[in-house]
Amino acid sequence: MTADLCPLPAPDPGAAQRVSPVSRHMKSDLIDKAAKVIPHPPILINLVSRRVRQLNQGRAPLINTANYGPRLGQGDIALIEIIEGLISAEMLNTPDSEV
Repeated sequence: MTADLCPLPAPDPGAAQRVSPVSRHMKSDLIDKAAKVIPHPPILINLVSRRVRQLNQGRAPLINTANYGPRLGQGDIALIEIIEGLISAEMLNTPDSEV
């Protein structure tokens, strides 16, 4: 029965130190600033998630991303939009098609 299983490759000891562009996380300073604008974590999480979904579906950013450097992820864009007051928690009360 074990002959049908595929062995997993041994973990690379240096893999934890490398960061690929695909596994990049949101910048923590942006999270802190956005948390000052929307202090309730569940609301902030839902708002960022919804905006990231919209950006991934092709919606244009509400900010000029060139002003913030080349390494902005979708989550970073959503956080900056919140910090700058371009989107707010009221956005959660409207369907995606209207926003």
